[in-house]
Amino acid sequence: MTAIENTPLGRLDKEGRLLNAVLKQPTKPGRFDFRGDIALKWQQQMADEKRPPEYTMEQVITFVEEGKPTIPVLAGYLQNFAFLSDVADVLGDALAPDGKYFIFCNNIDLLAKYRVTYGEKTFYVLPCDESTVWKEMTDLLSIDKNDVKKLDTAGKTDKVLDAALGWHEDYETITYEKGVSIMEPVKNRNANRPV
Repeated sequence: MTAIENTPLGRLDKEGRLLNAVLKQPTKPGRFDFRGDIALKWQQQMADEKRPPEYTMEQVITFVEEGKPTIPVLAGYLQNFAFLSDVADVLGDALAPDGKYFIFCNNIDLLAKYRVTYGEKTFYVLPCDESTVWKEMTDLLSIDKNDVKKLDTAGKTDKVLDAALGWHEDYETITYEKGVSIMEPVKNRNANRPV
């Protein structure tokens, strides 16, 4: 069975960044899937108290392969587009120049779809308002829920990620700096929730 230590997620796991896992296990030979959150910035800690991260990339869906140095595909949610620089910095060498990375943000124009370059990495940045990464990804990839409903969590995750690997679309390419300059204020996700 594939051990997380032998994958690009091993370092993140050791740093305590893989949180709230819905799925964190080997699925096929040589393959390890993760669904959960990745801590991007830690709060200031006093003495030895343990504090939750200041912010995370949420609802992450990804897989890695044993012995390979990079993450081939990943999808996740950022409350603020500006956090994309933290994603690139925290994941660092685990991101490949030819990887497929989907980032859903709540503070970009709801009609916008970008390819954002940061260093040598490229991210597909899409809007996400009151939805989930899972729903947005299955819609983007045209995966009918009836095609996956009989599968377990690992099987569903593999199906979506395999489809994401083969997906391609040309979106407008912008720089990270341009994205920050045109992003909208961060929406308070709890603003319209009934109490």
